[in-house]
Amino acid sequence: MASQEKISVHNLADLKNTSDDAIPNYLNSLKFKQDHKLVDTRLSLGYGAFAIAAACFLWDYKLGFEPTKYYTAAAVALYALLNGALTYWIGFVEKGVVYQGTAPDGSTISIATSTKKNVPIYNVKITVTPKKGSPQTIELAKSFTEWFDVQGRFIARPFQTILASNVPLIATADPKRVQPATPAADYLSADASVLDAIAASETTSTGAEAASGKKSKRRKA
Repeated sequence: MASQEKISVHNLADLKNTSDDAIPNYLNSLKFKQDHKLVDTRLSLGYGAFAIAAACFLWDYKLGFEPTKYYTAAAVALYALLNGALTYWIGFVEKGVVYQGTAPDGSTISIATSTKKNVPIYNVKITVTPKKGSPQTIELAKSFTEWFDVQGRFIARPFQTILASNVPLIATADPKRVQPATPAADYLSADASVLDAIAASETTSTGAEAASGKKSKRRKA
């Protein structure tokens, strides 16, 4: 089903943000339990810096600069510290993570997304950690045109199908969204007689094409 909200298909930030917002909506609907620690920490740092700036302005407005200059200096230092911590948190801790949560079976999942400048490709890095076992990482690179129409409407079904078809943990929770891969010839596990038949068929076909080529040359001569 397509969303009624339209965005500009030429605005890469809007395409990414809309896709990012769709991930928690989808996974939470599958009974995944989202972990908000990363977002809560970022908001705490941001609001803390804002509160310090607001307090500094207020006491400077009420009392004047001279009586509060030492408090102002301390506030500026603390504001710079919190801003530095926020920058570090976003760049080196979050690292583009848009979702962290726990699946119904107890496995944890972390999803980070990114884009490159002027390249309409959605890069997704999914890390799944089973209750018992080592983490597994899945990386996807998909064009936004796979789930946005030409008018800029987000279409949820193909987006969800991509996630379910490529991430086994999501496939388990939403099997109806899994799209089977197109079957390919499995020559490695084929029976010897099957391989002989294929080889004979190809040899016959090649011989027939060669004979046809010789006959056509004779006609020309």
